[in-house]
Amino acid sequence: MNTQQKKMFTEIQDKSLFEQAQKHAFQYLDEAFQRTIFPTEDALEKLSIFDEDMPQNQSEGREVIELLHQYGSPATVPAIGGRYFGFVTGSSLPTGLAAKHLATYWDQNSAMYVMSPLASKLESVVESWLKSIFHLPDTTVAGFVSGTSSANLCGLAAARNRLLRNQHWDVNSNGLFGAPNIRAVAGCQAHSTVIKAIGLLGFGQNSIEFVEVDDQGRIIPDLIPELDNRTLLILQAGNVNSGSFDDFSRICEKARNAGAWIHIDGAFGLWAGAAEQLKHLTQGMEFAHSWAVDGHKTLNTPYDCGIIMCADREALTEALHMTGSYIVVSKDRDGMFYTPEMSRRARIVELWATLKYLGASGIDQMITTMHERAVQFADEISALDGFTVLNQVVFNQVVVCCDSDEITNKVLEKIQALRECWVGGSVWQGRRVIRVSVCSWATTSNDIATSVRSFAKAQAMLEIIA
Repeated sequence: MNTQQKKMFTEIQDKSLFEQAQKHAFQYLDEAFQRTIFPTEDALEKLSIFDEDMPQNQSEGREVIELLHQYGSPATVPAIGGRYFGFVTGSSLPTGLAAKHLATYWDQNSAMYVMSPLASKLESVVESWLKSIFHLPDTTVAGFVSGTSSANLCGLAAARNRLLRNQHWDVNSNGLFGAPNIRAVAGCQAHSTVIKAIGLLGFGQNSIEFVEVDDQGRIIPDLIPELDNRTLLILQAGNVNSGSFDDFSRICEKARNAGAWIHIDGAFGLWAGAAEQLKHLTQGMEFAHSWAVDGHKTLNTPYDCGIIMCADREALTEALHMTGSYIVVSKDRDGMFYTPEMSRRARIVELWATLKYLGASGIDQMITTMHERAVQFADEISALDGFTVLNQVVFNQVVVCCDSDEITNKVLEKIQALRECWVGGSVWQGRRVIRVSVCSWATTSNDIATSVRSFAKAQAMLEIIA
């Protein structure tokens, strides 16, 4: 045994390194809800401590952990709190964090049953739970990926394979050169990850048939072109700005009867289907063929946690298939057949833990509360002079603007500088807007009131300057 091995075995045995990290982690949790929502300028400047040439010699483990805590912790964004409203970034439930912490020590590879029977079992169980939560067809299978970007790619890959099979073309064997034409139809406000996936899969982004949307970003059903069995129709559950939902009831069954493949991008919005008060927004989505959703957004699992669900198992597994003489195929679930990766960390552990902890009623309550907080924000900000809410708050998104694009931009900058809440900017209906995404279990009515006061404070600061 060499000296390096001896050192690391000692670290495993005496546990002090892990105790040190745990102590710092607990301190972080204690402080996260009182911290500024974005790192201070001092914390950001001190990140320069990490600028160094590649070390030639080994470091002490305790020094590495201490460096991360002293300079890394203050420079993080505490999204676990209740006033981070940027980028539809979810918080993390305590049970999910704890489960991920335990799973980190397990360090399981969930590619095959023989690599982690536990991961295989939990993926099978969660797949069944998801079908129940979303009322999806019994044939639906699920793959557990890093996020909806990957999930959309998987769903569209399955669609490509099935639509080409419909025209007697095996894309895995023959490739795309010379393949029959496939049509892609999407709303003109489809998310950029969908457009990216279309490009990666060789459809050609310029070939997308974009359909006009209404003033809330919903695809207009009457403007959808005639569909057939070589058409991929992409719909949205949760517009990235307004949070609006396409009319699945009116669109999906008709499209399915025409032989088209329907994919629903539901990164954060699909979870509306799990809330009694909001499930009308997703009515009819069961007629689609594939659905992409995140756990780390609305469900509040730790990052990274995305899910692809597909009612056509053969299409998904053929699109993502791999072979090798060393692969041990099990009678149980081998997760790699449902994802692009072979090696994957067992993110299923914290997803299972979150679903187990909440149960159907807990999911309903958490998602409904997020909606209520978004409505509260819209009501309170609308009561202030100089702010206008531009969208119908149907889910968890609020789109706010000021009297001009210039003022909106300046108010946004001041809000971010105040660090009492964090919101991002966007463009909506040709106007610069402030985008508020309520995605945390921890957001209270007081958090909303504090954040609205921050908007007012930012506006007042501009008036003083003027």
